[in-house]
Amino acid sequence: MAHFDEKAKPFSHKWLNERMAVDTVKKVLSTEYWIPKDINFLWAMGMILAATFGLLIISGIFLLMYYQPSVDSAFDSVNYTIMNEVGYGWLWRHIHGVAASVVFLVIYIHMFTGIYYGSYKRGREMIWLSGMLLFVLFSAEAFSGYMLPWGQMSYWAGMVITNLFEGFSPTIAGGVANFPGFVEWLRGDYVPGQAFLTRFFMLHVFLLPLVIIAVIVLHFATLRIPHVNNQHGKEIDFDEAAKLYKEGKKKESKVIPFNPVFLSKDVFVMGVYFILFFYLVFFHFEFAMDPVNFDPADGLKTPAHIYPEWYFLWSYEILRPFNKDLGLIAFGFAQVAFFLLPFLDKSPVVAPANKRGLFKVWFWVMIVDMIVLTVMGKLPPEGIWTVIGLVAALVFIALFVALPFITKFEKKA
Repeated sequence: MAHFDEKAKPFSHKWLNERMAVDTVKKVLSTEYWIPKDINFLWAMGMILAATFGLLIISGIFLLMYYQPSVDSAFDSVNYTIMNEVGYGWLWRHIHGVAASVVFLVIYIHMFTGIYYGSYKRGREMIWLSGMLLFVLFSAEAFSGYMLPWGQMSYWAGMVITNLFEGFSPTIAGGVANFPGFVEWLRGDYVPGQAFLTRFFMLHVFLLPLVIIAVIVLHFATLRIPHVNNQHGKEIDFDEAAKLYKEGKKKESKVIPFNPVFLSKDVFVMGVYFILFFYLVFFHFEFAMDPVNFDPADGLKTPAHIYPEWYFLWSYEILRPFNKDLGLIAFGFAQVAFFLLPFLDKSPVVAPANKRGLFKVWFWVMIVDMIVLTVMGKLPPEGIWTVIGLVAALVFIALFVALPFITKFEKKA
């Protein structure tokens, strides 16, 4: 039975510690959570993502106070009421819009850092899988939020994306019978309308944020046992290294405590990040707002060129060059490929890509190819752009098909 000191003052440290194990939680999550010494500023991206998500929640709450989820008033509530009538409404909208875009830049940096240093290997598979699940959830959150201003690109992007689900409609008895009304069921109507907007509003402000918070907790929990990777991919005996640190042999130890040592580095990197972030908020916010979306939604007037936000362009371009069925298969493959990375990489070597032979070539070709796909996704599908987009899509698929063969016979450096 737990022992309670009757003399302890309510809500004092001792009183709380007896009831909530404050000291134990502090050790597990903070002062005795050990981080390798030899890591660089790229390892701060996780904390930057958490801080940016916090900004999105805070700014979203302020916007929620004045946003009206109605097809008749949503556009005006965003572009007139919030921007002109609410004190500093423009600032909260700029913060929310810039954060929604920049968060994906940080996600991609975080993701590619993990691939470059092999942080998905050697017992860290759950870290990678939970991180990729967060990527999918953030994508869903971004898409649902893109619908809410109810501008031209919101409406037509919603139309195009929901049309994709026609290819994934549930089938019964091996395809003898199907569910032809699946897309209409998803929209709540034959075209995006009030039911569609209300559903995406609920997803954006309630359901998806709750799931994201839960998966963030899971993601941090998966880091606790295997610990984070390091720049050289070396195996570290964290128990032995931590023992040296606590004995005062800090130079001999290969680890540092998360708090306060590594956290101070995180805070410094976040300080630099937020200088750049608020520079964008005040001086270049327009990059995060599509000009087409400043026209009210009109179901009778199709934009000349429909495209998603920049962070979806690479996967959109993988879908676009093919016919409907092949496009859906390629699109589905692109969404699953990164989830399968820990199992496609057959090499036991945990090291930076520059020390892994052919994998180094694979990595940089993949980065360049995704940049090409992103650029092509913004351009109209005509002429030479169609050919380049098709080649880039085929290269992306080929890279992940070839990965097991490239890594299977990899030798240690």
